[in-house]
Amino acid sequence: MADSKYDICSKALVLVGANTISSFTENTTESKVANQLYESTLENLLTRCRWRFASKQATLSKKTSDPTARYKSAYSLPADAFIMHTVTVGDAVIKYDRYGDEIFTNTTSTDTVVADYTFQPSESDFPPYFKQTLVFELASLFAGAIARNDQLSELYHKRAIAQQAIAKAIDAQAQTTRRVDVDRFRNVRNVTSFNKIDAKSP
Repeated sequence: MADSKYDICSKALVLVGANTISSFTENTTESKVANQLYESTLENLLTRCRWRFASKQATLSKKTSDPTARYKSAYSLPADAFIMHTVTVGDAVIKYDRYGDEIFTNTTSTDTVVADYTFQPSESDFPPYFKQTLVFELASLFAGAIARNDQLSELYHKRAIAQQAIAKAIDAQAQTTRRVDVDRFRNVRNVTSFNKIDAKSP
């Protein structure tokens, strides 16, 4: 069964000895604190690294006005983009820069420009490893804001760090394993002192 944002907050609240919630509009300390901290904590966690489950592609829409200098074209940033990772035309990764809510490139109107970026998926799509990281992260904050227990806050902060490392390792498996370029090492290994001798005719 998928957890809602309120379920995730409730799991963290239970860890610090607080009451659970079913919404952010309840007239309780737990609800008010969770309402203030949940979204910002989630966004911060999503932007700490390139989570594969929170990665997305979109074709960029070219703007009618071009950049003032250094770049030829301007594109609208996807509305749900947190962090841009790459911009491609065809299969080629191209140079780009972000200015506010725009992406500048040296492409033309005939190019199909695609962006890879981080977005915020629905809680129902959070994998267990990420959800547990978020629970510990929230518990660390709730321990200070609700339980007023600095030691407990530090405990869950450390657990959040450890869980994030586990989560990143698991999440990284959601793509094809990258092949190591052994040719580069082979070429270096095959170079010997004899390879460097320049033969000269007498």
